[in-house]
Amino acid sequence: MAQTTADMTCDYIKQHPDIKSCLKKGLINYSSLARMISKEIGTEKKTSKEAILVSARRLREKLRQEENKDQMISELLAKSEMEIKNKICVIVLDKHIDIDKLDELEDSIRARSGAFYFIEGSENYSIITQDKYGDEIDKRFHAKIIKRHDDLVMINFKSPKEIEKTTGVISYLSSLFSENEVNIIEMFSCWTDTFFVISSSDFNKAVEFLKFG
Repeated sequence: MAQTTADMTCDYIKQHPDIKSCLKKGLINYSSLARMISKEIGTEKKTSKEAILVSARRLREKLRQEENKDQMISELLAKSEMEIKNKICVIVLDKHIDIDKLDELEDSIRARSGAFYFIEGSENYSIITQDKYGDEIDKRFHAKIIKRHDDLVMINFKSPKEIEKTTGVISYLSSLFSENEVNIIEMFSCWTDTFFVISSSDFNKAVEFLKFG
């Protein structure tokens, strides 16, 4: 079934976070937006522009409701503690490895009070640990290493337990990284803990936009 002009307008705005953000904040000239979208989606008739304008205004009302949710999320994050670990590395391994050797590696690192986080994907494993253990992993699994990132920072949000009943927290945090052009190398969570691994060169920038309250 063909999309309506209203559907195409909403899709276009949602696919452009900068426009969506300005629309949510009421910083958009609707007439200019309608002209731009009509040109982008290839329908420049007057009636189409009018339909786009109406759709954008309706979407703005929905986004205003999101503002209230954003405020609630921000208040929750203001109660969170932010724990930082530097000198972190992420190593992606091919899944065809001896899992017993991986268990031995984990035991060895943890016995030295090292950080070790393990994520299983459909075709690979990701290990998040400290840089100082990177070469050790390289020696054990050199032929199976797909990718290695060094000199990273891991940010852990330790939130109140209300986070499990609050929708949109991960999306809200992820959008902050995206809007500020900070790439997330790895992201994972465990109940009230939410982890983001980024390049150390982006750390100072991240600290600024992750201030809440």
